[in-house]
Amino acid sequence: MIQRFDVGARMSEMAVHDGTVYLAGQVAADDTLDITGQTRQVLAAIDALLARAGSDKTKILRAQIFLADIADFPAMNAVWDQWVVPGHTPPRATVQAALAKPTWKVEIVVTAAV
Repeated sequence: MIQRFDVGARMSEMAVHDGTVYLAGQVAADDTLDITGQTRQVLAAIDALLARAGSDKTKILRAQIFLADIADFPAMNAVWDQWVVPGHTPPRATVQAALAKPTWKVEIVVTAAV
């Protein structure tokens, strides 16, 4: 069975299948914030979605981070490092990418176990 959350015409925010949670790319609700603020908002959204699925950040299997400007890498990492749980840091890739909205600075995609 596939369970979908916040289903829209184009995409769902999250799907759960066979004990695995797949999140859509998460972006900041307030795109006027700097990279620090946007990263905090994105990570809070990830926490909330994982909680709805019965999971949490210690169960992340993989994270993909897309930065509009790779120069924001150190500032994004500072927020990430405060958020992750020591001993539970997931495999991760970070790349510079043109995001769908020019004011978005970071988008994060997560896959986690339930």
